[in-house]
Amino acid sequence: MSNRMLNNVSRQVVKQAARNATYGGRHTVTLIPGDGIGPEMFQQVRHVVDVMGVPINFEEVNVTGSGGLEEAMNSISRNQVCLKGNVVTEWPNNKSRNLMLRHDLDLYANVVHAKSFSSIETRHQDIDIVCIRENTEGEYSAMSHETIPGVVEALKVCTRANTERIAEYAFEYATKWGRKKVTCVHKANIMKKGDGLFRKVCAEVAERYPNIEYNDIIVDNCTMQLVSKPHQFDVMVMPNLYGNIISNMLCGLVGGPGLVSGGNFNQNLAVFEQGTRNAGRKIAGKNLANPTAYLTATSKMMRHLGMTEEAQKLRTAVEAVVNEDKVMTADIGGNAKTSDFMVALEKRLRA
Repeated sequence: MSNRMLNNVSRQVVKQAARNATYGGRHTVTLIPGDGIGPEMFQQVRHVVDVMGVPINFEEVNVTGSGGLEEAMNSISRNQVCLKGNVVTEWPNNKSRNLMLRHDLDLYANVVHAKSFSSIETRHQDIDIVCIRENTEGEYSAMSHETIPGVVEALKVCTRANTERIAEYAFEYATKWGRKKVTCVHKANIMKKGDGLFRKVCAEVAERYPNIEYNDIIVDNCTMQLVSKPHQFDVMVMPNLYGNIISNMLCGLVGGPGLVSGGNFNQNLAVFEQGTRNAGRKIAGKNLANPTAYLTATSKMMRHLGMTEEAQKLRTAVEAVVNEDKVMTADIGGNAKTSDFMVALEKRLRA
């Protein structure tokens, strides 16, 4: 079976998984509040779901920097869909629960869509870029050791199989959503073996999609080009570490971490979260947080569950609160509170 045929089968599996996650006509979704502003933001998400009358039940699982991961993974495997806040790593005593969840569930594709809000003043307007990040290997393979005191070796892993599947994911995404171009981001001029393989495989996959323009760019030049001429980019695909950096840069270009959501996917599972994986601990409990990223993540979750109309209604309402009502929290230059945003949003949803 060809890789494209496998992708088509995978999409059918995802659709079947979403249907299997319903009980009595309602969807059960795993909810991981996380740390910082996560718990209060998901209180708002629950309220929005109630206001909209969307048939979703949440199975809440608390994951901390030191525990709860196994229960969360069991829940996600059972429900196939999850909304997640960021879990702060209790470093250096414990490994990142965020990384372990993605790795152990093989959530190999991280997708962050950064799109400008017309009412928010940024250096560049009309940005619309998708960052697709390989989520399971590279520098995030978590294989390091101290050979002798003061000398640490860390392995960066790149495999043909995992590169091919993330490249295919990027081209399938571009095809599905009418995107015109895919750019591979790498450092193959220095990391000739690992990033060289990533670049080579992406180019091979590109040949199967002649209707999609393809190019590649070295990561350091990419960061310069993003801050100077971002409109040259459309869909970007890259190894893990570069994806972490580039996706955060994209969030900054459109206004900050409170605006952009993301998702982590494999053939069967979908975990939706903020684009920057930022817990926002400094503003937790102060009614200051921008709920936009959590709400757009919820919209994406609804769309994934087949609730296209409800998803679009929520997304449109959120954008209208920012762009038309101009209810802006401090992170995007305003003085509105979280509660002000939610009052305006509920008014939009009930209209």
